[in-house]
Amino acid sequence: MLIEGVYAATTTPFYPDERVYFRKLEANMARYSRSLLAGMIVLGSTGEAVMLDDAESRDVLRVAAEATASEKVLVAGVGRESVGATVALAEAAAQFRYDAVLVRPPSYYSSQLTAPAILNYFRSVADRSPLPVLLYNIPKCVPYQIPIEIIAELADHPNIIGIKDSSGSVERIRATVEATKSSLRRTVTVTPVFEAVTARMFTPAPEPAGTFVPAADLTGGVAVAATAPPAAPVKTRSREVGFQVLCGSGSALYESLQAGSCGGILAFAACAPQACQEVYLAWKDHDLKLADEKQKRIAAANNRIVGALGIAGVKYACDFNGYFGGHARSPLLPLTAEEKAEVEGLLAQIRN
Repeated sequence: MLIEGVYAATTTPFYPDERVYFRKLEANMARYSRSLLAGMIVLGSTGEAVMLDDAESRDVLRVAAEATASEKVLVAGVGRESVGATVALAEAAAQFRYDAVLVRPPSYYSSQLTAPAILNYFRSVADRSPLPVLLYNIPKCVPYQIPIEIIAELADHPNIIGIKDSSGSVERIRATVEATKSSLRRTVTVTPVFEAVTARMFTPAPEPAGTFVPAADLTGGVAVAATAPPAAPVKTRSREVGFQVLCGSGSALYESLQAGSCGGILAFAACAPQACQEVYLAWKDHDLKLADEKQKRIAAANNRIVGALGIAGVKYACDFNGYFGGHARSPLLPLTAEEKAEVEGLLAQIRN
């Protein structure tokens, strides 16, 4: 699976009573689908995945997939504390036609999670997952980093295709790229312009029975239900890729791309997808001066909103920029009036 470009780490909307607000989730995913984003991550850290129970997680994955355009790559955050629970959620994601899964390391027994234990965890998940696996290094939430030598070893697993590194360290991304450059090469299916081909392109959601009416029948005064015409076949070609390293920090996107990253999975893209995408597009067009300017444009806002204010900051930024954010689930607290005003000031020139 090709995982390249900018991805939004999406939020999970809640009602004031903290039930999942599925209609707003649908609206958000539909709007992201109209952007230039390569795809979206559902139930990552920004999606408050640890706040949802298993039934809610499955419902969120299902609803998000149903509301997303078929050409957008969908990655499901499925990390749990045990191999079995992680694989079970990966199987649910496959049922809902996701393209890959994002797997964080377990953390509760961190003192016992030696390098061999971490290696065993990810290998065991990848052996059993029906979808390709992206590793997730997030030291802000897990009290250790995945050792680079472990990543290099895992990069040769046939079902582990890359990593999201949220350490914020460009040097670590550079070291990961270097350590995995001779890893297993994979042939992936892409479009004629070398963009990702998703599972939903090949298996579109079934139309409700009897809802398609040919135009000719509309003029005759009688509506006759008919079967919808088959979708046009997807034209594809092949591309060879290695281990794919993605940046997890909106403030380090440009430098990470220069260091060998193939894209970014960004919380800031949840509220400002266009601004994040502009960094990537300028870099891809080899306009490094413009890419640097676009990066500087979002750096301060990302550092404060994502880095300092966290989930509540991202969600309020989504509200301000036309997506539905709402409140985070307790015990996370909402922003103060002063913090909201600060977010508005930071985003005044970064609208979508």
